[in-house]
Amino acid sequence: MVDITHEIRPFHTAMAAYVLRNAYPAFPAGTIHIVGVNPEADRFTAHVVVKHDGHYFIGADCGIFPLMFEGMPEEAYEITMKLDDDHAAFPTRTVFVKAACHLARGGRPETIGRKLKTLRELFNLKPTVTKDAIVARVMHVDHYGNVMTNVKRTLFNELHGGRPFRIHFGHSADDLTRIHNTYGDVHNGQCLAFFNASGLLEIAVNKGVEGSGGGAARLLGLEENDAVRIEFSERRKA
Repeated sequence: MVDITHEIRPFHTAMAAYVLRNAYPAFPAGTIHIVGVNPEADRFTAHVVVKHDGHYFIGADCGIFPLMFEGMPEEAYEITMKLDDDHAAFPTRTVFVKAACHLARGGRPETIGRKLKTLRELFNLKPTVTKDAIVARVMHVDHYGNVMTNVKRTLFNELHGGRPFRIHFGHSADDLTRIHNTYGDVHNGQCLAFFNASGLLEIAVNKGVEGSGGGAARLLGLEENDAVRIEFSERRKA
């Protein structure tokens, strides 16, 4: 058993999705991941087993899984197995662990659930896209103050097409007009944008941390769920 983190803020689906998206590829195929964020079920939210990329994920259908993957997972099952009467009080233990044990013994997900065609999506956490702009959201701020957005490299490249662009945060003096490769591409204390290992647009300050000038979140006044706007303009004619 590996405990990945207990640092997810209560009910913070987007933060949990970001951490899981980055963590699960480090585990071998066949790993069973229990997701204890927003675990309660109700008449709109089912408990599910998700299979994707050779891994199993067990949690509530609260919108977290489509945020983790490039669209819907490969398979999903609503858990329908017989449960104890007190299962609703602490489903992470009374439902998810029971399902995980079944899978760990070699059981099939269809034995304890019914197959689903789709899962819940949180559309307010997806970027708004037009032909000339992307309105993104801050998904996560790490302890360095680096800002992770919900803009994927593939979406950016699709709209970019070689056109000039500006990344806005609220003050034009802070706008970014270039995508770098990594933190060290700029001098210490300078702000930059690049696509991180998860393929998501990250806004950072090289060597910018609390006590040393501050990270991007502090310097740019960005918090989780704040808007980040990327505007594309037409190429200049020769």
